[in-house]
Amino acid sequence: MDSLTQIVLGAACGELALGKKIGNKALLFGAIGGTIPDLDVYVGRLLYSNEIDIMMFHRGFMHSFLFCFIGTFAFGWLAYKLYNTGQRKDTTAISDWFWLFGLSLFTHPILDCFTPYGTQLFTPFSNYRVAFNNISVVDFAYTLPFLGSMVLVMRFKRSNSKRLFWTKLGMGISSLYMLFTLINKLYINSVFERSFKEANISFSRFRTQPTILNNILWYGIAEADNNYYIGYYSLLDTDAQVKRVMSVSKDHDFIEVSHPDMQKLSWFSDGYFNLVKEKKEIRYNDLRYPMLNPDDPNSSIFSFYLEQQGSRWEIKPFQEEAPGREDFELFFKRIKGI
Repeated sequence: MDSLTQIVLGAACGELALGKKIGNKALLFGAIGGTIPDLDVYVGRLLYSNEIDIMMFHRGFMHSFLFCFIGTFAFGWLAYKLYNTGQRKDTTAISDWFWLFGLSLFTHPILDCFTPYGTQLFTPFSNYRVAFNNISVVDFAYTLPFLGSMVLVMRFKRSNSKRLFWTKLGMGISSLYMLFTLINKLYINSVFERSFKEANISFSRFRTQPTILNNILWYGIAEADNNYYIGYYSLLDTDAQVKRVMSVSKDHDFIEVSHPDMQKLSWFSDGYFNLVKEKKEIRYNDLRYPMLNPDDPNSSIFSFYLEQQGSRWEIKPFQEEAPGREDFELFFKRIKGI
């Protein structure tokens, strides 16, 4: 999920592990631990020069169980050595720091698994991307109550039992909301599957996910031989049915899809992508993600241009104009079931 949410979750883990001993410093160290896996966006740029390779590296090894296991002991040992000096000597045990970094590191990729992006938990043994697709990468209904509880925790002394109460309450509320999104997804899947079949759409597979910032408006995409069928459903719609289904052509023949770089992008998008030829450029739309304008199949929120550089394909800097006010208005209207 977004960086703020991971910081909040990491801080809560730090409080559980060391809050009684070092107070608010535990929240700080926990927040650091919860941030470490996402540093792969910077590490990737140190390791690779091609933007496709950099994008593949994110949520890869540094989000794996193996990295978290190694990091638990490496970062725990380092933090213990740095903290356990001077007047602080022997106020904490090394096991406390292993516990803090173990919690904050492991919960990061596990939380990411619920989002549509996908997380390679089992790297380097498998490149399978775990993605439950039940919550948006940014969802304030999950984050803000949790953040509020952590702010309250900081107001109390480390010996005050209310710190633990507010920490557990924040984690409890966020967990209940996550459970709601999972149950909601089961219902949404049934609505989309029934709607596609009632529209006499023949498809090999389909997937659903919530749109950005909410768990009310959902996006669904079904794959056929030469095209995709996409639609939206809001919990505020009057009927439990996807009212409009749009067809989007794959157009995969614009580029040799057997090229290694295209194979990487196809794996990254789980095969849900289309290509659009615009003058001399090729636009790549990752169709796992919805369109900002539900009525415009070309308003994908995750798209970029490709250019060939020697034997490699490269992602060009995206210079398209920002979405207009009308797109946002249509998006929020659709959330309300209009």
